[in-house]
Amino acid sequence: MPLLDKLRKLYGVGPVCSELHIAPSTYYHCQQQRHHPDKRSARAQRDDWLKKEILRVYDGNHQVYGVRKVWRQLLREGIRVARCTVARL
Repeated sequence: MPLLDKLRKLYGVGPVCSELHIAPSTYYHCQQQRHHPDKRSARAQRDDWLKKEILRVYDGNHQVYGVRKVWRQLLREGIRVARCTVARL
């Protein structure tokens, strides 16, 4: 939301959000998530960690592994995760 950050200084949050058809509470929620990542839900925090692990496995295998192979490699390394979670991320 860098655009909204710039425009809010000129026009305020309310008018800018109404033009973009989003609720001001959405803007404030995103701001809080960005500035306080430790206050995010446990699932969101774990997803961030899992994304890094998935990319590590994917890049470590020349970016040719699909969902199933990445999932199986994570299981071999002791990282318990569902295949559908790997696919989602």
